[in-house]
Amino acid sequence: MWSDMVGNLAGLAALALGWRRSLLTWPVQLLSGLILVAAYGAADLGGGVGKQLLVITVAVWGWRQWSAGRQDSGDGQIEVRFASWRERAALAAGAVVGTLLVGSLFTAFPDLSWNPWPDAYIFVGTLVAMVAQARGLVEFWIAWLLVDLVGVPLAFSSGLPFSGLVYVVYLFLVLWGMRDWWLRSAARRASAPSTERLEGAPA
Repeated sequence: MWSDMVGNLAGLAALALGWRRSLLTWPVQLLSGLILVAAYGAADLGGGVGKQLLVITVAVWGWRQWSAGRQDSGDGQIEVRFASWRERAALAAGAVVGTLLVGSLFTAFPDLSWNPWPDAYIFVGTLVAMVAQARGLVEFWIAWLLVDLVGVPLAFSSGLPFSGLVYVVYLFLVLWGMRDWWLRSAARRASAPSTERLEGAPA
């Protein structure tokens, strides 16, 4: 119960830092994943353990991505943007194919998860969201929103009430963060043509 609470509070802090586009979102997410491995292992949720191991791996990758690709957005934080249609298609296809593969694996080996398809959905959805976040895509918030819609009832039914409550808070943070990234990216897109004209104008 304590590991569930502390791990989820760290995850909540990581999401808030992600909304602020702070590089600290990744080490805090890494810490959250390490703690929640213990929580999900105690609850015999193989899918949850696998998800957190995946979170740890992607957090390390995302940390490197943001460290190497930080751009000056006016406030010293990472720049964000809308995904291209090709990127959106790749993320959606990865989510569908990944869920089918992982769900089939959990079904074939019942010891991995007592609830194979929701676990697979959350497992793959988390990966998709974090990959999109590492690339600074606004769509990462939408992916997290879709994960929350399944994560809230699954956490409560699995005997992890604190996880369920935190998922509810996640939901509000996701909506808030999505609005901020969306408006910031829309403003950047709107100003891009005029910027390009100025850059192309003769001195």
